[in-house]
Amino acid sequence: MKKKKLDWVTVGFLSPAFVFFVLFIIVPAIASVYYSFTSWDGVSPDVKFIGIRNYVEIFTSKRFYNALKNTVILTVFISLFENFFALVLALLVDHVFRLKNLFRSIFYIPVILSGIVSGFIWKTIYNYNFGVINSILGAMGKDGMKKDWIGDPKLALIMVGIVLVWKGAGYYMIIYLASLQGVPTDLIEAAKIDGANPWQIFRSITVPLISGAFTINFTLSLINGLKVFDQISVMTDGGPGFATETIVYLLYKVGFGEGRQGYGTAVGIVLLFLIILLNAVQQKFLKSREVQL
Repeated sequence: MKKKKLDWVTVGFLSPAFVFFVLFIIVPAIASVYYSFTSWDGVSPDVKFIGIRNYVEIFTSKRFYNALKNTVILTVFISLFENFFALVLALLVDHVFRLKNLFRSIFYIPVILSGIVSGFIWKTIYNYNFGVINSILGAMGKDGMKKDWIGDPKLALIMVGIVLVWKGAGYYMIIYLASLQGVPTDLIEAAKIDGANPWQIFRSITVPLISGAFTINFTLSLINGLKVFDQISVMTDGGPGFATETIVYLLYKVGFGEGRQGYGTAVGIVLLFLIILLNAVQQKFLKSREVQL
């Protein structure tokens, strides 16, 4: 058997990407694991190895469990509602015969905005004194219903979640729409001839055939929910108190605000394993329900 010669042209083209991947992905990942076992402050050249003390502190810290609770609530909220509204929008656009591209573009506009910009917009909308919501309630004579929407610890996390749903639904809508347009029309017509109503068609034909889109969208929304940062930074800074502090924001606050890079890196490692675990469970659940044409 003839040995294949090394294709140096291919190696030359692949080398820059490989070097970039190693330097900016592999090396930082390995370094992060090492720094998670230290008390490094992120500035000093002295790096003291402290073993698993950072991890012990994480799993015995009330602040971490509060951040974990907030992260789970926010992730579940946006995963469910982003996908619900995305599917509703996709169905609406799919059944529109005129101006379909216009509606698709309008629903997609929030996705284009950066997290910082969307955070500032909604922070203004939620403002107690001149925000749109309280202004409308005041004009309707419902002053008693006015609230400090992101200043109330009981409401702040859900208010941030609403912003994330508003921003992300348009993105997932495109994926659902592409999947809906791939559903065979002959199956729909056959079901109509057999007397199936629209709900029966949707439940028994459409949903199973777009299950692949559900897997993709729920996976993406899960990952995005676990790493939310921009809107929280702009709107609440993790407050009031620690009411909207998620794991990612805890990592940022302790790593950069408190100068505890070692501890912050350990939080990041824990978050990585949490994402891998939850994604694996979700993939197994959703993949088992996919239908292949």
